[in-house]
Amino acid sequence: MTIEDTLREIKKELRANMNGVASSYMRQHGADYHVNFGIELPRLREIAAQFSPDHQLARRLWHENVRESKILAAMLMPIREFPSEECDLWLSQIPNVEIAQMTVLNLFSRLPYAGEKAFEWMAAKEETTQLCGFLLITRLHIQGAELTARDLQEFTDQAHASLSTASLPLRRAIKNALTHIIG
Repeated sequence: MTIEDTLREIKKELRANMNGVASSYMRQHGADYHVNFGIELPRLREIAAQFSPDHQLARRLWHENVRESKILAAMLMPIREFPSEECDLWLSQIPNVEIAQMTVLNLFSRLPYAGEKAFEWMAAKEETTQLCGFLLITRLHIQGAELTARDLQEFTDQAHASLSTASLPLRRAIKNALTHIIG
């Protein structure tokens, strides 16, 4: 099956599983996508399980301005074929908080260099980058990653420095990270 065939099959699955009520609700509450099928995460996981991870397929899905395509891209990207530079590129293309959360959950947190990225991103000036950094450090902690005393100090310093100027989504991510990591 070619990439084009696989993309057609995925789009067929997305159309078949469309949830207009959820899509309308998201649109009314500010989710800005060119196309949003309103498909729930468990169903997206089932759809992703039907396809083998593939770097080119994930790239093609990522570049579509479709909510579900971006989420599936993160699920279908083989982590061994996702270099740090491409990770930074995807990060720069994250359109909103939901895609940030889904990409951290389904891709960034599985990367062998995730810990390095979390600290790099938390210290960035761009808010979406910081958001992903705090989401990522929380996810890594939930997955069992331990912070050294130095890492913990850097994390808390960065959290406190960012809190005063952070938007609501970033403040929530920081407070959630502090709750999970500090207690």
